[in-house]
Amino acid sequence: MKKLFTLFAFFLLITGFQHRAFAQVDLVVSVQDNARKPVVGLPVHLDNAAIGFSAEQPTDARGKVRFRGLSTAGSYAVSTTVSDKYQAVREANLVLRANSSPSVTLVLPNVSTQELAGVVVRAPNNATTINTQNAEVSSELSARELREIPIEARDITRALYRLPNVTLATGFFSEAPNVSINGANGLYTNYLIDGLDNNENFLGGQRFAIPVGFVQNVNVLTNNFSTEFGNSANGIVNVTTKSGSNNLTAEVFYLTRPGPSIDGKTDFAQRDLSGNQVKSGFQRQQFGFGVGGALVKNKTFYYLNAEQTFDLKDNVLTSPELGINATVRGRNQFTYLSGKLDQRWTERFRSSLRANVGIVNIERQGGGLDGGIAFPSSGNKQDRNSVEIASQNVYVGRNFTSETDVQYARFRWNYARAQNPNSPDVTVLDNNGAAVAYLGHPGYLFDSHQSTWQAQQKFTLLKGRNTFKGGFGIISTEHLLYGGGNPNGSYTVQLTPAQLAALSGRNLGPGLSINDIPSNGQVLNYSVELRPASFGTTQNLYNIYLEDQVAVTDRLNVTLGLRYDYDNLSKGGADHGDRNNLAPRANFNLQLSERSALRGGYGLFYDKILYTVYSDALQQNTTSADYKTQLRELVRVGALPAGTNVDQITFDGNLSGSVPNVAYLQGPSGASLQNQRASVSSYERRILNPNGYQNPYSHQTMLGYQYQVNPKTRFYVDLIYNRSYDLFRLRNVNAVSEYSQTDPNNVVVRTPAQANATRPVPILADGSAIIGGQRVPGVATNVVETESAGRSRYMAASFNIQKDAGDDKFGYRVAYTLSNLKNDTEDVNFRAADANNYGPEFANSINDRTHVINAIGSYYPIRALRFTLAALLQSGQPINRVAGGYLIPGSNPAAYTNDLNGDGSSFSTAYLGNADRYPGEARNSDRLPWSKAFDVGAQYTLPFGQATSRLELTADIFNVLNTQNLSGYANNATQSNQIQIGAAGSGIIRRNASAPRQFQFGLRYAL
Repeated sequence: MKKLFTLFAFFLLITGFQHRAFAQVDLVVSVQDNARKPVVGLPVHLDNAAIGFSAEQPTDARGKVRFRGLSTAGSYAVSTTVSDKYQAVREANLVLRANSSPSVTLVLPNVSTQELAGVVVRAPNNATTINTQNAEVSSELSARELREIPIEARDITRALYRLPNVTLATGFFSEAPNVSINGANGLYTNYLIDGLDNNENFLGGQRFAIPVGFVQNVNVLTNNFSTEFGNSANGIVNVTTKSGSNNLTAEVFYLTRPGPSIDGKTDFAQRDLSGNQVKSGFQRQQFGFGVGGALVKNKTFYYLNAEQTFDLKDNVLTSPELGINATVRGRNQFTYLSGKLDQRWTERFRSSLRANVGIVNIERQGGGLDGGIAFPSSGNKQDRNSVEIASQNVYVGRNFTSETDVQYARFRWNYARAQNPNSPDVTVLDNNGAAVAYLGHPGYLFDSHQSTWQAQQKFTLLKGRNTFKGGFGIISTEHLLYGGGNPNGSYTVQLTPAQLAALSGRNLGPGLSINDIPSNGQVLNYSVELRPASFGTTQNLYNIYLEDQVAVTDRLNVTLGLRYDYDNLSKGGADHGDRNNLAPRANFNLQLSERSALRGGYGLFYDKILYTVYSDALQQNTTSADYKTQLRELVRVGALPAGTNVDQITFDGNLSGSVPNVAYLQGPSGASLQNQRASVSSYERRILNPNGYQNPYSHQTMLGYQYQVNPKTRFYVDLIYNRSYDLFRLRNVNAVSEYSQTDPNNVVVRTPAQANATRPVPILADGSAIIGGQRVPGVATNVVETESAGRSRYMAASFNIQKDAGDDKFGYRVAYTLSNLKNDTEDVNFRAADANNYGPEFANSINDRTHVINAIGSYYPIRALRFTLAALLQSGQPINRVAGGYLIPGSNPAAYTNDLNGDGSSFSTAYLGNADRYPGEARNSDRLPWSKAFDVGAQYTLPFGQATSRLELTADIFNVLNTQNLSGYANNATQSNQIQIGAAGSGIIRRNASAPRQFQFGLRYAL
């Protein structure tokens, strides 16, 4: 309640200052004569008939006019009037995007060169006009382009990798965000809707996965963007939403993917929209509508959008011991609802109210892609549900503009909503110890709740040649997590051959449940979660910024800015947080001629702290006396800083207790086993970093050249150099000593006992430690903290040419990027392969591509028919060459391991991206083959009903050549081909491949 009151007071405060705040969109119009000299004092008219907007201003001494605080609804036309010296010019169909300052140059023909004093109408070219305002490195896709590019399931993230400096990401869990900017981890991409936060604030990615039907424009800022944008040292994806107008517009669509029945054949699993693997029986049905118009002409406008997707998929349930081989059908569903109201209160003041609701359920129905023993009783769904309500208010004064925004959002990520939430989970073994069934609860909890308030105030002030821009804001997210093991208990029960035969004879099939298991089965293990309660904290992100764009001359703009950010999570286990996040930014834009411009700049950009860093340190922590004793010993021996406050770095996190010799389904509750907290040893526990966390930051430098080939064609090249520091990675403060292996012909494995003896607090065979001469049982073998010490280097040259089709029969965009990204950490859970030795880890990133060639071309043989080809060619992603099986010294019988240094780590979990490397190989020392993907789309339009209505039939074919690509597609690193055993060049075991040829058909009625 206190937080709500504080934020409400903050909103009232900033509303009171609305006469000094920054507006959403400015349009700069430059007027020149035939000699390219500025035309002074000429009236310039701007109108938008769709929303009843009209304004007029005279050009200043530089021949420029700035129209401020414009709505993104409808399309604009800018024009001049006939004078005694100049012919009138009009340029129409200018569609604006949120948080931008586009520019248009009007060149006025002399009246004396014209036979009649008429109006020269220019073709719309805002999509290919060079930027003459700043050095922002960005690219965008309009609503039209999003309709024409073959896009799977109308998901905008599947279109973003068509833009320069954007690629599909390799992540470390199935649902990891699939967009990588400048090669960085997808977790760090910052998503906005109309300039407001749209981030899932636990791990990253979109909170509301906005569909194509609600998008007017999507813009990706990759480098050198304004101080207005923060919380990312990576890049920004900013979506401008659709608005209504005086003209009624509407669409109804149906989209289908028939699936394997007509797709190309493959032996590998594919991925659904969530990133999870699917195989047999997969098909998609999708439908929805959008409608926009005016409630009150020229005043009140609305737009509504609703889209529904169903994915059907089959798993196979196989348990030969129980005589079961059955198909289990599952269904994913994605529901997205959006609405927007725009209100023009006066000519100077307007507001918008936007709401988004996302309901996403990803089903785990049991079985497996090629067979599994998880019965439907253990079925669960992953929920990713979101609500956003945003109010944006813009006031335009005489020489200033104001934007005051407030947003409330909720996000719930329930990773495994159990079909039987009150059930224990049961693993059933046969007489030989092989698992034959998994029943009941999924066996764990991860239920994240986020409530986010955002308030921001922006302003611009025009004074002579200066355009001042500034603002401040807060994003406050309250996090609650229910996590850990099963609070109902987890059983491992072994059945005799007779019991198993009797159970099989009952022919229960997929309906087998925990109550069907014999009560006298032998329970080999029982455990239960000791802390089923929620935990969390509130993350507050504060920012303030100021920027000045100076028109030094008529052709040269210089922008100087300064931003400050503070993230309260940076405190960690320290006494205070990271307070020195001052970020200067400077850039220039020099118009060399009416067709060309040179631009460049430098900026310092800070990232926010992903909440998972803080949450993991709480969840995998404990306040037991034994653990604190171990931490004090680590302080004494210098593994933790002197003066570390042990109470500040510990927390009562999740922990499981266990009891031997319990009867089946009769295990004690977690509440009765609380005394085990003090003495339970763990393989790994976390702590909050006693030094706190530094916000990652990036020095970014760029130089670019733009050339307007003709009114419809633009060429540009950007050179980018980024150096990033304080990136997150893990440090084990009780790590084993280094034990490198450089000779593949002479490998001597260090045993775990030998390795454990080298730890700062040595660990005994039973998991305990001797501290101060006393045996301490409740310690952790590994004590892990997140540190801010990683670094990366990115270099790129991006060459682009694009042509707007206009009234021609073809249009295209082609981009070639030559780049390299090196780093010594890939992810918040990245660890050095050998102890804490991060020196050898600095190498090509898992998302590095040397060459990326992206081409999209559309051909219109007749007005009603359109063909599109989208080609994506990429050099192969890196391969991390890891160790195979080596003999364990002294083992009898002979045993083998890939854990060469004896620290116990391996590649057994999907959430870690490191393992012991093949001796003599550097990280990511090899490459996969090139990836080549060609998608085609066709659309035929039929007039239908009213004069403006039409019926569109579409067909998209993805990977039309049915190429089996082993690289370049969004993937989970631990399921991909990027992990291989052996030396570089020793071959590739194919674990996965991109999707085969796939078909998608659509029907759309548009008004």
